[in-house]
Amino acid sequence: MITPPRRFALPRWSELWEAREVAYRFAQRDILLRYRQTAIGIAWVILQPLASAGIFSIVFGQVANLGSDGIPYFVFSYMGMLAWNLFNNVLGRAAPSLVSNQTLVSKVFFPRMLVPLSSAASVLLDFFVGLVLGVILLVLYGINPGWAVVLLPIWIVLTLLLASGLGLVASALQVKYRDIGYMLPWITQILLYASPVAYAVSEVPAKLRPLFDANPLTWMLGLFRWSLLGAAAPPGWQVAGFAAVAVGLFYVGAIFFQSWERTFADVI
Repeated sequence: MITPPRRFALPRWSELWEAREVAYRFAQRDILLRYRQTAIGIAWVILQPLASAGIFSIVFGQVANLGSDGIPYFVFSYMGMLAWNLFNNVLGRAAPSLVSNQTLVSKVFFPRMLVPLSSAASVLLDFFVGLVLGVILLVLYGINPGWAVVLLPIWIVLTLLLASGLGLVASALQVKYRDIGYMLPWITQILLYASPVAYAVSEVPAKLRPLFDANPLTWMLGLFRWSLLGAAAPPGWQVAGFAAVAVGLFYVGAIFFQSWERTFADVI
C-alpha cells in the first residue's frame, strides 16, 4: 500500500521497489519515443559526442594548442564528453519530467519520484552505445586503460547518483517555478566550460587550480579518464570526495523531493 509522503523524511524505498513496474514503463516509453520517426535512430547518440570531440580538438587542441596529458586530443575530449553527457543528460531529462507528465502526476497516485529517476534509463542506454564507440577508438589509437577499467561501473553509479540527486531537486522546483527550465541549460553550459571536459586540468593556470580542484565534476572527469584512458589516478581525497558528494546529494535530493511532493497535484 502506498502512503502519503512525510515532509523532510527519506522516501520509503520499499514503496519505490514495489512500484518498479511504473518506472520500467516510463523508461520504456522514453526510449521508444526518443528514436521513433528518426532517420538514423540511435546513431544520434554517437554523432553528438563525435562532433563535440572534433570541434574541441580543433578549438582547444589546434587553435589554443592546449595539452591533453599525452593522450591523443580527439579521444581525450571524446571520453570527457561521454562522462559529461551521462551527468548532463540525466539532470537535463529529470528536470522537466514531472511537468511533461503532469496529467499522470495530478490524477494518478504513485511514487512520483519514479518519474525523474526513470529518465536515467534512456541516458544510460545512450552512454553504453557511446562507450562501445569509445572502446573502438581505444583500439584504433592503441590505448590500454589498464586495471582501473574495472572501477568504471563504480564511477557510472556515482555519476548517476549525483545527477539524479540534482535532478530530483530541479524536477520538484520546476513544478512550481517553470523558470528552472530556462535556467538549467544555461547553468550546465557554463559548467561544461568551467569543468575540464575538453581540456586537461593540468592546463589550468595555477591561480585558478583551487577552484577547479573544488569542483566535483573535475573529480568525476578525472576518474573516468583514469579508468578509460589510463590517465594518472586522481588523489585519494578526490575519489572519496566524489563518492561522498554523489551519495550525499542523492539523499538531499530525495529528502527535498519528498518535502515538496505533496504539493505537486495542486500547482502542476
